[in-house]
Amino acid sequence: MKIKTDALWLHLHWLTVLAEQGNFTRAAERLDVSKAAMSQKIKELETLAGVPLVQRTTRSVRLTEAGEKLVSELRAPFAEIEQSFYAVRDSSGPLRGLVRITAPVAFARQQLQPHIGDFLRLHPQVRIQLEVTDRLVSLASEGFDLAIRHSNALPETHVAQLLCETRPLLVASPGWLAQHGEPQHPNELSQHSCLYYPRGTESPRWRFSDPAQPQQETVVNVSGPFATNNSESIRDAALDGLGIAMLPDFSARQALGEGRLRQLLPQWRIQGAFASHIWIVRPWAARVPRAVTELSQWLRQRFQVEAPR
Repeated sequence: MKIKTDALWLHLHWLTVLAEQGNFTRAAERLDVSKAAMSQKIKELETLAGVPLVQRTTRSVRLTEAGEKLVSELRAPFAEIEQSFYAVRDSSGPLRGLVRITAPVAFARQQLQPHIGDFLRLHPQVRIQLEVTDRLVSLASEGFDLAIRHSNALPETHVAQLLCETRPLLVASPGWLAQHGEPQHPNELSQHSCLYYPRGTESPRWRFSDPAQPQQETVVNVSGPFATNNSESIRDAALDGLGIAMLPDFSARQALGEGRLRQLLPQWRIQGAFASHIWIVRPWAARVPRAVTELSQWLRQRFQVEAPR
């Protein structure tokens, strides 16, 4: 089989994408080609190389020793080519290109989406692909340019910038409070129905500190009819009058502003429930596409302007 040198680069690039994605389906989606085309290119490359490059299974692929060696030597040159192209493309003219971003479900739906719409109206030649998931994705292997992370632990190999601060709130619906009363001290929560995030097999406990005595912590065992790992679902349960909920402020903000939820025990500080910062994270690279940089800066400006004091 003869493949022209200029076509060979395409085969080699597709092999590196396959190595990153781990299976033909995801690699084909990343390249926006069919799975059959992806498989055919790798077969052609193996025929030309004269050795197997990929070990195939029903669900995944694994590179052979020859495939690993080839991909490891290709990563740096392809990264330099990509960065050089972006540098030339972004040096002048309007902002353009595709930006892939991943964000947690509740934050993306409630806070991120309106800002993305405003950015796209300002830059009509930019395309944004948003994956909404609570799964902690690998940016490099899954091809994401940016991630929104609600976390206190960030990978050292990535560049992280503060998007905004956040804090947990204790909330309930006015109707529920009218029927069951409003707690005046955290210890009273053990007598109320509470809506909470499950933490494995541990019994749910909420921790509080009084600003007047910050070194003294109050720990309360809580229970209630509903637990879930999604803040939107907990918020909706609170709106339905099922009990007292602990939520990140961004999940409760709109309902609080509309009077459909009320904040409880505002003088107490909730400890250890959620991370206190939301970050915008990208993989480290010597050159970053201008659309990625501009979107990152845009989001940081918008969220820090709107952050509650």
